[in-house]
Amino acid sequence: MTPLPSVAGIPVDFILFALVLAGVAIFHHHTLRVAVIGLAVIALYKLAFTDFAGVPGFAGLGRHLVHEWVTIANLFLLLVGFALLSKHFEDSQVPAILPKFLPDDWKGGFVMLLLVFVLSSFLDNIAAAMIGGTMAMGLFRGKVHVGFLAAIVAASNAGGSGSVVGDTTTTMMWIDGVPPAKVFDAYVAALPALLFFAVIAARQQDALQRIVKDAPAGVRVEWPRLAIVVVILGCAIGSNVFFNLRHPEVLAHVPVIGIAVWVAIALTAAWRRPDWSLVPPAVLGSIFLLSLVLCASMMPVQHLPAASWQTAFGLGFVSAVFDNIPLTALALRQGGYDWGFLAYAVGFGGSMIWFGSSAGVALASMYPQARSVASWVRHGWHIAVGYVLGFGVMLALLGWHPDPAHQRARPASPAAGAVPVQPASQGVTR
Repeated sequence: MTPLPSVAGIPVDFILFALVLAGVAIFHHHTLRVAVIGLAVIALYKLAFTDFAGVPGFAGLGRHLVHEWVTIANLFLLLVGFALLSKHFEDSQVPAILPKFLPDDWKGGFVMLLLVFVLSSFLDNIAAAMIGGTMAMGLFRGKVHVGFLAAIVAASNAGGSGSVVGDTTTTMMWIDGVPPAKVFDAYVAALPALLFFAVIAARQQDALQRIVKDAPAGVRVEWPRLAIVVVILGCAIGSNVFFNLRHPEVLAHVPVIGIAVWVAIALTAAWRRPDWSLVPPAVLGSIFLLSLVLCASMMPVQHLPAASWQTAFGLGFVSAVFDNIPLTALALRQGGYDWGFLAYAVGFGGSMIWFGSSAGVALASMYPQARSVASWVRHGWHIAVGYVLGFGVMLALLGWHPDPAHQRARPASPAAGAVPVQPASQGVTR
């Protein structure tokens, strides 16, 4: 493969991406413009000087967009659709009555993070994160610590890491023939990680803004709104499970999950009208966020080192910056991993930076203060420490048991080094 243009050994692609992220961090009031211009610059650079997974020019760009369009379309539909879902959930008054059932001190935030973890084991991780964000908005009067936001994202990703229906990457493993019980091993790491960062994040939040102690008098659950939330989530889950079991090949070509969500929104609109005023800002926010996702997808991550627990551990940190779908696809193609370790690493690792997972991208659309890498890392330091702690616990208790036989026959890649298209279950990048 032709060496990539680089500066001090760092490919120019990565330098351009770092400049885009720096621009987003510095120019807070122009983030959409920075992200879109950055995407255009990276695309033009790759057209002129490198290639797209081995295919140069506009043919490579077209192939790349065809490979990514289902993920991008699903993520767009889900981001905008879940903005309406979150408003339905807020208007159902469930967040307002939660103080009746949660402890009054820091343990209330801790229990809330546990709920997000459980929800994400069977829901889309975007849905779990946005429900958590909506609950936090009500429980803490809109004053939410960045460290707690990072913990919401981490809880949603940790909860999905051990479930084949809880995260895109684990569903990819399931479709590829990895037994669900092997993926379930990831919870051996996810649970201790959760217990570590959830305590610290809950205390951070309690120090900034204590949980609402009592529900307002006379508040009642608006059951139709809550039922709509259930219907929308049910359509997302049902379509995901149905197509994974019956027609997984469809998921690679059609944004099924996003379409199912919008069908549910349309069918229930006559029962309770959605707040359509949320759509324009949600669309603009989605364009910004998806521009960053597309920038990350263009980075040259074509090769992995030999499979080992050290490689799996490192992929967790790589996943905080780059799309974990191609990372997972490459690992499955390579074989030789302990899939429980890989599921934990690529699923939970993206929580270390806000744009490292679609759950973080979604939550940042609700909380603009989360869109600072420096703030996320500084206040959410417990996520990275929790990741290391969880990985260490899993290694000590289970040991590394690779699966060298996992070399399932696949059709030839369209180009040398290209990442094969995988069914984008959950319709998201995490």
